[in-house]
Amino acid sequence: MNAIAPALPDIAIAEMPAWLIGELRSDHAGETGAVMIYRGILAFCKDPAIRDFAERHGATEQGHLDLLNALLPPQAHSRLLPIWRIAGWMTGAIPALFGPRAVYATIDAVESFVDHHYQQQLDRLEAEALFPPLQALLRHCQEEEIHHRDEAREAGEGRAYGPLLGAWAWVVGAGSKAAVVAAKRI
Repeated sequence: MNAIAPALPDIAIAEMPAWLIGELRSDHAGETGAVMIYRGILAFCKDPAIRDFAERHGATEQGHLDLLNALLPPQAHSRLLPIWRIAGWMTGAIPALFGPRAVYATIDAVESFVDHHYQQQLDRLEAEALFPPLQALLRHCQEEEIHHRDEAREAGEGRAYGPLLGAWAWVVGAGSKAAVVAAKRI
């Protein structure tokens, strides 16, 4: 899925409420981590299908990161970006050592969380009738993340994980949630 992204909204950071800056900071941190997840996968995985999956989706995540870099000035980025880079890389590298099903389960868990996170932002922006062009941009990113999740779920043959992979998916989801809380603030 490579739909053309909506135009970058022309919104000055001074126009944004504090809660929205925090949300966009967490989105930026998350997209930074996502780029690194795919780099971690590529560092260890030799399977051509997984490498293709990681290269395609990594490019999409880089596109999301580029959009957020253009929207959010550097002084508003999370100060924890070095941690998000390392955590993202590890989140990709570890399952790559265990094979395709682990990689797909990881992407399914991450993207399930991201879908929910973007939807919360969209719901609030819609409820407050704020920044329709930003809503369109976030909806576009959300749709691409859902595509990643669905492709991973299909390739990984569903969500019927055993106990170990289920526990890993839970850790990935919980880690994503904790990272968002921290990135909104720092």
